[in-house]
Amino acid sequence: MPAAPLDEMYRALLVAWGPQHWWPAQTRFEVITGAILTQNTSWQNVSKALECLRAAGALTPAAMHRLSQAELGDLIRSSGYWRAKSASLKQFVDVLFQHHQGDLKRMLRQPLKQLREELLGIRGIGPETADCILLYAAGYPVFVIDAYTRRMLARHALPPGRDAMQLNYEQLRSWMEAQLPRSAALFNEFHALLVELGKRYCWKQNPACPSCPLSGWLPPEGGPPAAI
Repeated sequence: MPAAPLDEMYRALLVAWGPQHWWPAQTRFEVITGAILTQNTSWQNVSKALECLRAAGALTPAAMHRLSQAELGDLIRSSGYWRAKSASLKQFVDVLFQHHQGDLKRMLRQPLKQLREELLGIRGIGPETADCILLYAAGYPVFVIDAYTRRMLARHALPPGRDAMQLNYEQLRSWMEAQLPRSAALFNEFHALLVELGKRYCWKQNPACPSCPLSGWLPPEGGPPAAI
């Protein structure tokens, strides 16, 4: 079995499918809104919610800030868990206006550590959502660890000698970032490609490993776990 450098795996996916043009959004505020809405639901449901917000003229910080939480919740029902998500969105725009005078560019220009801590202090924003915002909206080189990434690493016995399903978020993020050139553009594309990998081949149960573009890096002993 060849070694499993992540840069080679990244290139294999890029050759297979090309650039993913992710995150799909017209503005950075739309990226942030989508990152919060996509928790525990499909992107199809998020798209419906974003379209409702756009149709209502509510997809800007100022417009969302003017809405009540109940009004916002009605607009994002298709995303599921709409009460919790409307609370998160309202708190985000409250922080934006209270601490940054509603200036999103100013908020996102903060140093990485400071911005990440502020995001993590907002109700409903955990490490994965915060890092999506940091990478896709603010352009910081942070690798987003999601279920697709964790599953791919576990099936390829990465990190070596460790179980990716047992490592915590920060351990896995630090390891991924240490293996690759620190580039926001690369992290962006690689994460998007891993999402596509999870949808096409690396399913939770009965993965389609033989036809996967990363099959050459699978460990030979015993094959991949049937379900992760």
